[in-house]
Amino acid sequence: MSSSRRGASDRIWADLREQITSGRLAQKTALPSTAELARHYGVATETARLAVTRLKEEGLVSGRTGAGVYVRSRPPLRRLGTDRYDKAKWRDADLVAFAADRVASGRTWKPGDQTQTVRRLPAPPDVAAALGLPEGAEVYERARLIRENDEPTHTLTSYYRADHVEGTRLTDDTAGPAGPGGGFRVLYEQGLEPAWIEEDLRARMPTPDEATTLQLPPGEPVVELHRTTFTAEHTAVEYAVGVHAASRFAWTYRFPLPDSTDRP
Repeated sequence: MSSSRRGASDRIWADLREQITSGRLAQKTALPSTAELARHYGVATETARLAVTRLKEEGLVSGRTGAGVYVRSRPPLRRLGTDRYDKAKWRDADLVAFAADRVASGRTWKPGDQTQTVRRLPAPPDVAAALGLPEGAEVYERARLIRENDEPTHTLTSYYRADHVEGTRLTDDTAGPAGPGGGFRVLYEQGLEPAWIEEDLRARMPTPDEATTLQLPPGEPVVELHRTTFTAEHTAVEYAVGVHAASRFAWTYRFPLPDSTDRP
């Protein structure tokens, strides 16, 4: 690409980006066609197309051939970090983690926003290691897809030791959480109260299947979460892997600052 074309494309991209982020181009507003943009900015159509492609790659707009390009709905869900696991939410009330995020974001939710498949299978190596099991031991896999207003936001696949959850609501694939309080309530009722969690976050590009499942625009990354939940006795009771559409979440954490001088 010539430097002059790159400079013109950058100028169009910056102008449109500013209009989107400032709200002058409102959510769900159609962008002008590339031909209209080319006329407006006095550039070649391909130059305008490059600017729009860059906006798509940032997740600011989305569209398909023949259907137009639109500003994406962008108010992110707050993902509450540690506060989403507050025991008052799942042990003493009926609020599961994804619903706690919705409430904190001022959004509504319904049980049918979560669907899942459940199966019993031999533990893959990473699952066995996380749950402290020999490789191939039987586990239950609970693979969920979470939607908001029919738009997928993330997937979350949890694994449990078979002897921990056999015959409980966690082996039921009915749409919605696993009853009041969800999976953590089930573990609590089984005498396996979750006490602490280790989470690991990483960003990456999605696989083709993930891009299809989450209906991602070209170029949007995902945030992958690995979560292991333990009892106070350090028994691992759940290992989960979540894949989140990066532009649909804002990750919020609140925690006390550690002081290593207090440790023995």
